[in-house]
Amino acid sequence: MKNSRRQALKAIGLGAGALMTPQLLKASDSKVESKFSFCLNTSTIMGQQPSLKGYLEIAARAGYDGVELWIRDLQEYLNAGNSIDSLRKLITDSGLKFENAIGFAPWMVDDDSKRKAGFEQMGKEMELLAALGCKRVAAPAYGVDAPLDLFKAGERYKALLDLGRKTGVMPQLEFWGAFPFFHHLGQALMVAAAANDPDARILPDVYHLFRGNSGYDGLKMLSGELIEVFHMNDFVHHIPREEQQDKDRVYPGDGDAPMLQILKDLNNMGGNKVLSLELFNQEYWKMDPLTVAKTGLEKMKTLVSKV
Repeated sequence: MKNSRRQALKAIGLGAGALMTPQLLKASDSKVESKFSFCLNTSTIMGQQPSLKGYLEIAARAGYDGVELWIRDLQEYLNAGNSIDSLRKLITDSGLKFENAIGFAPWMVDDDSKRKAGFEQMGKEMELLAALGCKRVAAPAYGVDAPLDLFKAGERYKALLDLGRKTGVMPQLEFWGAFPFFHHLGQALMVAAAANDPDARILPDVYHLFRGNSGYDGLKMLSGELIEVFHMNDFVHHIPREEQQDKDRVYPGDGDAPMLQILKDLNNMGGNKVLSLELFNQEYWKMDPLTVAKTGLEKMKTLVSKV
C-alpha cells in the first residue's frame, strides 16, 4: 500500500513537473528589460537663454531623442503672439519627441480653494500639452506648506490621474529632495499606492534621491512601468548632503552616485525609460549650450553602454 502510494505520488509529481517546466522556463526566459531613450531637460542650458526655438535646435543638433520643456517657456512663446499651431509645428519639425513638461500647479495642497485653483491650472496646462503632442507632465508637491496626510495626497493624485485621462496627459508624481514635506521615495510610493490606480507613475531623480536621503536600493523594489521618466544628474560628496542645492548637480558619471547600479536597476524593471538630463549647474550655464548638451548626452550613453 505504501509503495503504491509512493509510486502514485511520484508519478503525479513527474507529470506536474513535465507540464510546468516549459512554462517556468518561458517565464524565466521572457524577462523584459528596459529600453532607454535620451532626453534633454531644458533647465540644463536655461542659463544661456537660447529661447524655445533655441532649446529645440540645440537638443536636435546634439542628438537627443526627446526633450522636456518647461510650461512657462511654452506660455512665453504663446504670449509673444505666436499660435499653438506654430508651436506644435516648431516641436514637430525639430524631430524631437516632446516627452514631458515641467510645471508648478498646487494640486496637492490642503487648502481647498488653492487646490481647486491648482487643478484648474493643471487642467489648462494639460490641454495645452495635449495640443502639442506631449503625453506627460511633472506633478510635484508644489505649494504644500505643512506636513502631508499621505492618504489624502493619494486621493488627490487619483483625482489628478482622472484629469489626466480626460486630457490625454498623465501626471508623473515628483518628489524634491530638499522639500521638507515631500522629499522621499517612500512618500512618493505611499501616495502612488494610496491612489490605487494603474496609471500611477513616479518621476525620480538621481540628485533628489540623494538629497532627500532616500538612497538608491529602493529602486530594486520597483518594476514595470512605474517609472517612465528618470532625471539624470550626479552629486559630489565634498558638499554635505543637507547643504546640497540644485546648482551643485554635475554631469552623470562625474560625481559619486552609483550610476551603473542605478541604471542596472532601471533596466531590470522592464518597460521603456526616458533618461532626461536635468542640471542647474551655473558653471555649465557659462559654457556653449551645444557643448553642454552634447557632453551630457555622451556621458549618459557611455554609462548605459556599460550596463
